Amino acid sequence: MALSILRPAFSLLFWLSLLASTHASALIAKRAGPTLPTGWSYQGCYVDGVSGRILGTQQPDSATLTVENCIATCSGLGYTVAGMEYSRQCFCDNGLINGGKKAAADTECNTPCAGNSAEQCGGGNRMSIYSKGSLVVRQAPTAQKTGLPGSWQYQGCITEGTNSRVWKYQIINQNTNSATACLTQCQKFGYQAGGLEYGSECYCGDDVDRAAAGSNTAPETDCSVPCSGDSQYLCGGGNRLSWYLWKGTPLYVWNYPTGAAAGQYQLLIGGVCIPLLTTSGVNGKYTFVEKFGTGEPNSTGAYELDISQINNPSLAWRTMHVKTDVFCSAGITLPDKVGRQINIGGWSGESTYGIRIYWPDGSPGVPGTNDWQENVNELSLQKGRWYPSAMIMTNGSILVVGGETGSNGPPQPSLELLPKPAGAGVVTCDWLQRTDPLNLYPFLAILPSGGIFVAYYNEARILDERTFATIKTLPNLPGAVNNPGAGRSYPLEGTAMLLPQYAPFNAPLGILICGGSTTGAAIALDNCVSTTPESANPQWTLERMPSQRVMPCMTALPDGTFMILNGAHQGNAGFGLATSPNLNAILYDPSKPVNQRMSIMANTTIARLYHSEAILMQDARVLVSGSDPQDGTHPEEYRVEVFVPPYLLSGRARPSFTIANKDWAYGASIPITVTLHGGGATRVSLMGAETSTHGNSMGQRTLFPAVSCAGNTCTITAPPNVHVAPPGWYQVFLLDGPTPSVSTWVRIGGDPAGLGNWPNYPDFKRPGV
Repeated sequence: MALSILRPAFSLLFWLSLLASTHASALIAKRAGPTLPTGWSYQGCYVDGVSGRILGTQQPDSATLTVENCIATCSGLGYTVAGMEYSRQCFCDNGLINGGKKAAADTECNTPCAGNSAEQCGGGNRMSIYSKGSLVVRQAPTAQKTGLPGSWQYQGCITEGTNSRVWKYQIINQNTNSATACLTQCQKFGYQAGGLEYGSECYCGDDVDRAAAGSNTAPETDCSVPCSGDSQYLCGGGNRLSWYLWKGTPLYVWNYPTGAAAGQYQLLIGGVCIPLLTTSGVNGKYTFVEKFGTGEPNSTGAYELDISQINNPSLAWRTMHVKTDVFCSAGITLPDKVGRQINIGGWSGESTYGIRIYWPDGSPGVPGTNDWQENVNELSLQKGRWYPSAMIMTNGSILVVGGETGSNGPPQPSLELLPKPAGAGVVTCDWLQRTDPLNLYPFLAILPSGGIFVAYYNEARILDERTFATIKTLPNLPGAVNNPGAGRSYPLEGTAMLLPQYAPFNAPLGILICGGSTTGAAIALDNCVSTTPESANPQWTLERMPSQRVMPCMTALPDGTFMILNGAHQGNAGFGLATSPNLNAILYDPSKPVNQRMSIMANTTIARLYHSEAILMQDARVLVSGSDPQDGTHPEEYRVEVFVPPYLLSGRARPSFTIANKDWAYGASIPITVTLHGGGATRVSLMGAETSTHGNSMGQRTLFPAVSCAGNTCTITAPPNVHVAPPGWYQVFLLDGPTPSVSTWVRIGGDPAGLGNWPNYPDFKRPGV
């Protein structure tokens, strides 16, 4: 009886229990439905959008979205958190951001996935969160004020400029932007102000730019966009910048001398041509070579300037002649006993094969009679070359490198030797082929430890001097803060010099390269870079310049410093491709600490743009000439200036010397008789014969040999070998403290290749050896 009374109650309880169990199992099955990768698990339903997105990277909406494919997408991109929202939206990150919190109930994520209605993909402002491993939750982002690199400090939120952008150097870090990454890059390139905008944009510059652009402070809440590379911090907003300043020891110190200490530009003489190349001759005169056939209709292509006749232009200028167009050729001084000058390559046709030789004769005040000699049918290059470089090898032969086939033609990615060795052809260089047309007029140098240094475009390497195979590849040259592809050789044209070498000549040779431009927008560079290629692990040291400069010229001075002048603030090398002439001269002193070496010197009033030159004169001034921009704004420039360095404006008496031996053997002891005035330490410098064109001073070298003095006799110890001082002609300067003498030309190392007997053709005079 009792059993029959209890049966209905038992049956009801049974079915209620079964129903509850089935419902719970269904919910579990529903939540456990997705098949998750190993290590991934469901973390719950989270509220999105209270203080911004809780996951930072949104993927494209998908009509086939499932939990599985969203997780696969995020995992494939390297993220450890995946979230689904609104049925078809997938988000990725490495943790929740903006202080994401769970919803009040997990059932608030109740929207079926667009690609599988059995799965839940969030809801309205609700996100279904899955993670690999533990879920990290970061609080709402703030401006980064701690943990910054170096001495950077946060200054606040500011507006973009009303006149222009606050800072012009923009770097887009789509997924990696942060204050640390941005400011580290700004600091590397010498910028002491930086800003972050729109989450992914980094800007570098100087604080003076902020006021000039019309920027103002803004409420902190305006800078509300998380950094794309570190979502716990804010990186500006819409037209708002998170602003930082460097507050430590200045990244650079520029000097601002005044009066005589700033040097001085002076007009020297009205010119007769617009030179493409200028050379200081061993006869005490200066050779000017210009376009012939494509230049002025009355030009003869070559002239010689005698500054002893500077007050009588008709006597100062001697008309000379070339037969083919030297437009964008190479030039050096030969080590033969008369210091002949050679010009190589040219514009088009047979001129690209041209080899022209001039034997300097006469003397200051005494006109010469020799002229340029040329016959392409007798003497020519193996390959036609336009924009090549040339250098004297340690064996006394001539190395010719690179160029194009002429007239804006295809590359000539090879090198060859003059005189041509029996049976020798050209050596093809893959690195020239690969970097054409950004490698023209490459910078060349013999290294003291052996090998040939070559810098071109934004690359550098050392070649074996016998096989010309690469024996070391250097790191790429730094370019612009926002463009590592910026270059230094024509047509992005910077300028290069060999830093001084000092007895006993056992230190690696330093290379200095300044200015240049970027590909694309043609933004002129505002830095110099230097390295010692022979070091075990050579790296480039970058120094800010006071202004941007493309198409600069650089001239080595006898006191071991360098003048940087000419060029433009914007553009590339070429006709009509640059704007805003840079009228300022810079003195670079490598004896000072890095980033304290530059002094802002005097200004000129003459624009010196494309096809301008600068070379050292025997009286220690700098001869400044040329400019052929063809831009409709700035004239073709015939006037010749000099820059007078401060060492000639101090009022100190100049030292002088006499020397009998002007043909030095390596390591020889060379006596000179001196007149000194007690101006300071006595030094001697040897300045290699140079030809200046397109920022390339072919043949330049600065040596400070050992010197000892007793009374009015000093003894110079000649450089020890061909790698320290390749055979050729050098100007000898005596320095009494900072003040240099007038130079005397000497030859070091003789003529080991016997160039004095070359070329053996009827149309060429040979001095013998």
